Amino acid sequence: LESPWHIYSQNTGKGGPVPTNFTFKTNPLITRVGNVVENGKLKKVYDNNFKTNVLFYSNTVAFVQTVKVKGNVKTNISGTVEYMVCDDEQCLPPTRKEFNIKLQ
Repeated sequence: LESPWHIYSQNTGKGGPVPTNFTFKTNPLITRVGNVVENGKLKKVYDNNFKTNVLFYSNTVAFVQTVKVKGNVKTNISGTVEYMVCDDEQCLPPTRKEFNIKLQ
């Protein structure tokens, strides 16, 4: 993320900004193992705009979903991610993007 923008954790809580959220399309060839894990430097601050504590990442974060592929097949994992980015003064409207990642 370019400074000063930040993206919110999946676990930022109610009453605050839109948390990052992943929705996966069903694929009978894969099994998701656990939930999406966030790898980055998590920051927790009280946000006067939202009047609550928020959890977010600046600069970089990786959202990782571990999967098991059934058999030795080529397939994909797809779905949508919804997220919101803000800086210290403003927020952009929530954004929803589709993804499709090939697995081998």
